[in-house]
Amino acid sequence: MVPSAVIVLDHLPLTPNGKLDRKALPAPDFAGAVGNRAPRTPREELLCDLFAEVLGLPRVSIDDNFFELGGHSLLATRLISRIRAGLGTEIPLRSLFEAPTVAALADRFDEPAEEVRPDLVPLPRPDEVPLSFAQRRLWFLNQLEGPSPTYNIPFALRLSGRLDVPALDAALADLVARHESLRTVFPDHSGVPHQVVLDPAAAFPGLADAVGTGEAELPEALDEVARQGFDLAVEAPLRARLFRLGADEHVLAVVIHHIAADGESVSPLLMDLLEAYRGRSGGAAPSRAALPVQYTDYTLWHHALLGDESDPDSRVSRQLDYWREALAGLPEETPLPQDRPRPAVASRRGELLSFQLGPELHQRLSEVARTSGSSMFMVMQAALGTLLSRLGSGTDIPIGSPVAGRSDAALDGLVGFFVNTLVLRVDTSGNPSFGDVLARVRETDLAGFAHQDLPFERLVEVLNPARSMARHPLFQVMLTVQDQPRPTVELPGLEVCVETLPFGVAKFDLSMGLTEHTGPDGTPEGINGLLEFAHDLFDRQTAEGLAARFVRLLEQVAADPGVLVDEIDVLIDDERQRVLSEWNATDRELESGRLSDMFESVVAGSPEQTAVVFGHESVTYADLNRRA
Repeated sequence: MVPSAVIVLDHLPLTPNGKLDRKALPAPDFAGAVGNRAPRTPREELLCDLFAEVLGLPRVSIDDNFFELGGHSLLATRLISRIRAGLGTEIPLRSLFEAPTVAALADRFDEPAEEVRPDLVPLPRPDEVPLSFAQRRLWFLNQLEGPSPTYNIPFALRLSGRLDVPALDAALADLVARHESLRTVFPDHSGVPHQVVLDPAAAFPGLADAVGTGEAELPEALDEVARQGFDLAVEAPLRARLFRLGADEHVLAVVIHHIAADGESVSPLLMDLLEAYRGRSGGAAPSRAALPVQYTDYTLWHHALLGDESDPDSRVSRQLDYWREALAGLPEETPLPQDRPRPAVASRRGELLSFQLGPELHQRLSEVARTSGSSMFMVMQAALGTLLSRLGSGTDIPIGSPVAGRSDAALDGLVGFFVNTLVLRVDTSGNPSFGDVLARVRETDLAGFAHQDLPFERLVEVLNPARSMARHPLFQVMLTVQDQPRPTVELPGLEVCVETLPFGVAKFDLSMGLTEHTGPDGTPEGINGLLEFAHDLFDRQTAEGLAARFVRLLEQVAADPGVLVDEIDVLIDDERQRVLSEWNATDRELESGRLSDMFESVVAGSPEQTAVVFGHESVTYADLNRRA
């Protein structure tokens, strides 16, 4: 019950009616709260430094809560990596959630430690470097489908001002030379692929320059670049093209195949590119320190880290045992409120739509996460699973979630494909409260995060679900939550704006991405949402309804986490009025003695069986009888 921040005011702000004006109250200054008790031991001093480094704060006291200061699952993984490197001790991720202050976490060091993973350092390279586990599946899909845009990562830099084009061309060559992953091809010998790192000059022949492109033609031109596939056997996985809109207006389009990079790679890639441009525009080569390791080093290290599946004590065997049990009885397919039957082969065509959560709702959701000892990701996962359950998807909802996979500090500045995917179930059985669903999700996620080294691709091979070209294996809904905005991009004489390039591809039936925005003091400022949906299954209107229902559900659970799942209202717009009109009409029929055919079927149905759907609201026979 002790407040995390206390602010002294001369007087409380009031509304014209004399009531407390909560919106006029100043936001808590958590940065000002930093600095209660100082470290008492060298261990606490080092932990305070690591907390501050990961959170981007000047200093942290031993009593400050990691998650209240802006920490989340991704930063928690990064902190665990820093602790391993700095203190030589393996702390489970669960320990940070259970002991989120330096004072509490320091006590966990006296408990039996997990096996410390070996440091990632440059390793001797065999004649043929195998693919990483993550790369294997993308290589196979590239062989199966041929060059396609499904796993392209496209973005653009709008450059306003005097651009030094030769310097930009040289900077791109420097970038490719710095990161081996951007100049790696994947030939195969008798069906077995391996990594071959090309010479920098061969990997990047030069910047493709399009002169005279107009602003009107630009979207179509960018879409064409974004949708061009890669032949991974012979073609380096990076492509760049410069569009000249005018003397002082350019757009640089960059496309990378996912086999060479992931979302976390965009920030170091941009930083390295812009640093190289600064040097080249001044007539000098970039002077950045060499990277500690390359992607091939990571590949060999990760194979050694997991060990041999024939060894029951290896990391891969232990984690396989966990996931076999955790995913036992997983639904073969998640039924979704779709508009059309699933085709035999997915077309991968998709679309994006955006939605927003305001600062006030963001603040209340942050409070739900804090009081439950959860992360914002866990809150959103519980909410998305609850929504799908209310829309008829059952009570066992598997949701895919990416984890950064950068479990060693040496990987922080490296471009590569490290991300792994976890399958995390949401259990809504028994009509629990939302708070109970969140508690279940928290336990599921903490256990899953502790076993995140097992590659998703290997998990699919071992579990061997029914394969289909129509859907993604093990899950069909993806969720990502992050609070890392695009990096600030500054260049002398140039205004730079980073833009994503939507190009009409959907890897999953539904994929929801949420980005938190916070002020300098950590104050919640709102959440931006993007919902990607497959055209094979959903119309845009239905997808818009899903996003609106998600916001509606979040408002209710933020106001009362104790609300029961079956009592959460997912009706939107005029649906409530239409449903009430249906009930009123039914009441009139009952009052006049006319029992409708619908209620004859209701009486005959089992209490748990879903009877009807009004505006995508699942209504059971028991509900209908009770309301009647």
